Amino acid sequence: MTESARDARDAEAVSRFVESFAAQLVEAGMARMPARVFAALLSSDEGSMTSAELGEQLRISPAAVSGAVRYLAQTHMVSREREPGSRRERYRVHGDQWYEALANRDAVLKRWEGALREGVTSLGADTPAGRRMAETLAFFEFMEGELAELMERWRVHREKTFGSE
Repeated sequence: MTESARDARDAEAVSRFVESFAAQLVEAGMARMPARVFAALLSSDEGSMTSAELGEQLRISPAAVSGAVRYLAQTHMVSREREPGSRRERYRVHGDQWYEALANRDAVLKRWEGALREGVTSLGADTPAGRRMAETLAFFEFMEGELAELMERWRVHREKTFGSE
């Protein structure tokens, strides 16, 4: 972004958006600091910022940025990149971060399904708890199948709408 374009942005409006969107993410279950960092990255034209830039914009400590980025990287919502010729890292969101975050949930669903199968066996399929586990297992198996189909439909829709990268 050019300096004049950056200056033309209403910093207060951007800050209000970041805090508002972060509040929505928190309400949905994300921790507050990762939500704020994610919203800040998402709202930056470059889609990336350094720790210092995030700290300055959000008025938070380097430790808070580090913890938030660690969480976001583990959930595949941001990636870390080295600036060429520098030891400084940049944190980046990608256009497909939601896709990647959901796609990576597939492994989690499979682990939950395995644990639930074990639960049904351990509790007994004919017990109330075993039936509850079996229904939960069926839900996750259903979601896994639907998610795969949904993700494929999204790939097609995204390419039609935004083109290939």
